[in-house]
Amino acid sequence: MDKNFKEEFRQIIKFEPPLYKQRHQFVKDLVEKYKPKKVADLGCADCSLLWMLKFCSCIEVLAGLDICANVMKEKMHTLSPLPVDYLQPSERSLTVTLHHGSVAHKDPCMLGFDLVTCIELIEHLEESELKKFPEVVFGFMAPSIVVISTPNSEFNCLLPGVMLYRHPDHKFEWSQAEFQSWALETARCYDYSVEFTGVGHPPTGMEKVGFCTQIGVFFRKYPQSAESVQSEKPMEAVYKTVFKAVYPSLKDEKYLQNAVISEVIFTAQIIKHRLMSKHEEYSDDPEKKSKFHLSMDCFSDYLGKLVVEKTMEPFVSGNEVYIPLTTIFSFPKVNRLCGTFEKLCKLIAGKVTLSSDGSAVMFNIEHENEDN
Repeated sequence: MDKNFKEEFRQIIKFEPPLYKQRHQFVKDLVEKYKPKKVADLGCADCSLLWMLKFCSCIEVLAGLDICANVMKEKMHTLSPLPVDYLQPSERSLTVTLHHGSVAHKDPCMLGFDLVTCIELIEHLEESELKKFPEVVFGFMAPSIVVISTPNSEFNCLLPGVMLYRHPDHKFEWSQAEFQSWALETARCYDYSVEFTGVGHPPTGMEKVGFCTQIGVFFRKYPQSAESVQSEKPMEAVYKTVFKAVYPSLKDEKYLQNAVISEVIFTAQIIKHRLMSKHEEYSDDPEKKSKFHLSMDCFSDYLGKLVVEKTMEPFVSGNEVYIPLTTIFSFPKVNRLCGTFEKLCKLIAGKVTLSSDGSAVMFNIEHENEDN
């Protein structure tokens, strides 16, 4: 390669978005494609990848592991639930855990994951750790998918200021051939297949140097048997848990009940408001008022195309407004939250004012007028 040609590119190489964001986006795209429920990030460092993944709706368990506890502790607060998570709990459950430990050691807390990511990790490992790494990740943890990214040393000639390695803590940096040789042998030993790709495209005319970051995506060929997991499982934990967050979820009866009660009251209030608006139109005409009977058409714009039986229609009786539970249950969000009408009745029992027979949400207009 011409020396002047290389020097020219050293001055203009710039990745947009930044390379670390491209690596994270690669993992996110993989998650969206394969929908893993349990994901572990080995060498999670500042938890930035975990933070991105916590918004993926398919993931129910996230775990991070790093040899440096202080780096994790500086950013682990970003993985805590926010007030909005309690105000609007998700329909899925999510648990996030951070562990302090080495990828050269086995710990039962890392069993059962669907996807394991090792983003810019292996080049930080000592030779002895790198030898143990395949057995820990592919033999012991044995997830369905493993993603490993590492610097491509062939690209270094295009990066300004890089003399040997890109980071002072790197123990090695592999060429494309070296990485692929290691990855193919590892895949063969543990019954995985591997696909090679990368992020950080080289400049036009320099395609032979390959991606700036090279990536291997490993897929387990055969399901891991329960017997093999049990036989490998160590008796004692070796990692130290430094953080754990359990997000509020509608799978928890407490949060589900609160959500249902709020939605029932909100829905009933909307129906009552529309009912009373229609009722007031007739209030000055005794003949019309005596014949008043609300049709569901008066708020069909909210119900959409729902077909509601006449027995489900809300009505006014004296100072009381009655909104049948069957009407409320017909609204999509209430229906989705509860699943069954019986579940709806159970969740709001004693929490919402109902008619004497328990069939309708009841509002007292007189009391509301006094309050106003």
